[in-house]
Amino acid sequence: MATAWAELLGEVARTGRRLRREELDGLRSRGEQAAGEGVSLPELIDEHLATVSGAWQGRPVEAASLLALRSAVAALGDGHSRASHQRMHQEDSGRREFIADLLSNRSDLGRLAEHAARFGLNLACRHVVAVAEGDGYDVEDPVVRRVEQQLMGRFGDLDVLLAVKHGRLVCIAPSLPGGVHEDGPDGGAVIARFAALTEGRRVAVGRAHSGPGGVVRSYEEATAALEQAARLGLPGPLLRAADLLVLPVLLRDRAAMADLVHSVLGPLETARGGAGPLLDTLAAYAETRYVAAEAARRLGLSVRALSYRLERITQLTGFDPDEALQRYTLETAAMGARLLDWPNQRV
Repeated sequence: MATAWAELLGEVARTGRRLRREELDGLRSRGEQAAGEGVSLPELIDEHLATVSGAWQGRPVEAASLLALRSAVAALGDGHSRASHQRMHQEDSGRREFIADLLSNRSDLGRLAEHAARFGLNLACRHVVAVAEGDGYDVEDPVVRRVEQQLMGRFGDLDVLLAVKHGRLVCIAPSLPGGVHEDGPDGGAVIARFAALTEGRRVAVGRAHSGPGGVVRSYEEATAALEQAARLGLPGPLLRAADLLVLPVLLRDRAAMADLVHSVLGPLETARGGAGPLLDTLAAYAETRYVAAEAARRLGLSVRALSYRLERITQLTGFDPDEALQRYTLETAAMGARLLDWPNQRV
């Protein structure tokens, strides 16, 4: 290759001709080959320029020779760049396919473990998954690229992966010994930064789990937390599945929960305006830790109007929200109603 390149330089210097199409194609092929061998573009160009002084020694360097040299270097760069982009595209496609398999509960866990090392992921460690709310993300979205670049720039030494699944942005981060802390160099710090970069979208975080199946388990917990939070109207930009573990318990026996909702809250449907306003009153009263003035403020009511609603709830249901055990029954039934979308959906 070096001999042919030197001969070509010598001929160009003698004749002043331009490089032919097949010669430029050959240089492009050499650029592609070098990229495949792991030779960087600066190394490749330096290798070819080093031959120039010997090939042109003792000859006047005409403008035609310099033009031919520029064309040659451009062809080398074009071939190298083309191969690099193709390799990156293949790596991106493989990475996306791997992450899609990683987040699917139908994947072959053994095969996942084998391929994980290729992408810098040690599945024997504990990982935590965060999911950003929304259905408009795409892998080519500039927002996704920006989030990925900033996470990689700050946490490049950790095996952090970013993906898009069902239009939602997903972040997979390691959970190092000592727990997940937002101010520590572990999954907590990554997740906190991830949440800050998602432009105000709510983020739910699954619990940390180990093994190939741990990632998909954490992902499913995070997506379930998002769905449950939407049903319950829970506040807060960052939700943790660990804080919502009671919800799957409540829904584990759906028939029993439906019976509780119907038995305890069913009479509220006879109220003027239906059960909705009274359910909202119960929710606001519970969220403010049963402080009437704060609950009234949130609902845009006077304290007197709130008290009237609470009295009406007690009259209709027979349960008093100011009595500890009856309060628990009412609050559980109200949460079940929101999970079951009652009274919009019949239970």
